Amino acid sequence: MTEAELAAEFDRWERKENALFRVFPYFLLGVSTLIAMLQPLWGMALNRPLAIGLSILALSWIAWFYTLHPEWRGRRELMAYYFVGFLAINGCLMFVSPFYGILSFLGYAHAFDCLSGRWRYAGVGATALLMATSQIGGPATITRETWWGWVILVLFNMLVAGAFSFFGEMTHERNLKQKRALVELGEANRKLEAALEENAGLHAQLLVQAREAGVLDERQRMAREIHDTLAQGLAGIITQLQAAEQARDRPAVWQRHVDTASTLARDSLAEARRTVHAVEPAALEEARLPEAIGEVTKQWSAVNNVAAVLTTTGDARPMHPDVEVTLLRTAQEALANVAKHARASRVGLTLSYMEDLVTLDVRDDGVGFAPNVKRANGSTNGGFGLTGMRQRVQRLAGRLEIESEPGAGTAVSATVPAIPAGGVE
Repeated sequence: MTEAELAAEFDRWERKENALFRVFPYFLLGVSTLIAMLQPLWGMALNRPLAIGLSILALSWIAWFYTLHPEWRGRRELMAYYFVGFLAINGCLMFVSPFYGILSFLGYAHAFDCLSGRWRYAGVGATALLMATSQIGGPATITRETWWGWVILVLFNMLVAGAFSFFGEMTHERNLKQKRALVELGEANRKLEAALEENAGLHAQLLVQAREAGVLDERQRMAREIHDTLAQGLAGIITQLQAAEQARDRPAVWQRHVDTASTLARDSLAEARRTVHAVEPAALEEARLPEAIGEVTKQWSAVNNVAAVLTTTGDARPMHPDVEVTLLRTAQEALANVAKHARASRVGLTLSYMEDLVTLDVRDDGVGFAPNVKRANGSTNGGFGLTGMRQRVQRLAGRLEIESEPGAGTAVSATVPAIPAGGVE
C-alpha cells in the first residue's frame, strides 16, 4: 500500500468517524424520547408536553452549536458554554424521566470533543453524576435511605469513565503519532525513491502491516481484559447494590452486600491498572492455576448463591503464563455467563492436565440456549464474552467448544496446548 493510499485510508476512517459523531447525538436523543414516551404504559407518570418541549430544546441546542456550525469546535470557550448547556438541558430532562440518562452518555464523547486539558475530566465527572442519577431511577429516588447507593454509583461511574477516557486518549495520541510517522516515512521514501524505489515501497508496506497488526492485537487484548474485569465487576456491583436495597430492614444482610460491592470495586480497579500495564491477573501472582480457579469459583459461588465445585485431574504442573491466563479468564467469563443467563442451581468445573493438552470444562444445569441460532444482525447467539473466550483460546492454537440446548444446561470446553512454564514465548 502506497503512502497516498494510506493517507486516503486514514481520511476514509476519519470521515466515517465524523459521520458517526454527527448521527450519534440524535440517535441517543431519539431512543431516550421514545422510551420516555412509553413510560406511562409501565405505570410511571410522565409530563409529555414538558418532555417533548425539552427534547426539542435539546435537539435545537445540539443542532445549532454542534452540527450546523462545525467550525465553532475550535472555539473552546464557546464549546464549553455549549457543553454546560447540554448538561443542564439533560439534567432537566432527567427530572421529567430517568430514561433520558441514555442521552447522558453523549456527555462522555462531547467532554473530549468540546473541552480541553483537565476540563475534559471535569466534564466526564459531571456526566458520570448524571448517569448515576439515571441508573438509580432519577433525582426523585435519591432519599435519605438511598443516597449512599447514588454516591457509590457516581464514584464507580467516574472510575469506569475515567479509565475508558484514559484508554481513549492513549489511542488518540497513538493515532496522531502514527500519522506523524506516516508523514515522516513518506518524506524519507521520497528522498530515496530514485535509487531504492522498489525496496522502499516494500519496506513501507511491511511497516504498515506490522503496525496495524500490533494495534489490532493490542485493541483486542484491551477489549478482552476490560470485558473480563471492569464489565464483570460493574455487573457484580450493581447486583450487590440491588440486593442491599432489598435488604434495608436487615442490617447484617445489608452490610454484607455493601461490603461485597466495595470489594468488587477495589478488585476491578486493581485489575484495570494491571490491564493498562499488561500485568498478569492478581489471582495467578502467588497461586497455581488450580488454586486460582478454585478461589474464583468459591468467590463466585458465595456472591451468586449457586453451588459450584472445581475438580482437577492429571498432573497439575506450572504452565506458560499465557496458558494460565487464558484458562483463568475462560473460567471467569463462563461463570459470569452462568450468573447472567443460566438460572442454574449447580455448576461443575473440571481442569484436566494431559500430556500435551490442558482442558477446562464448565457445565451448568441452567436453562441453556441455542448456540447456532442466527440473530437479526446475522451473528449467532453469544455476545462479546464468548467471542473473547474464543479469541483467547485460538490465539494459543487451541479450540473452544460450546454445547447447549434450551432446557438442558450448557457446557463450555476450552482446550489449549500444555506449554510448560518457561516455554517458547
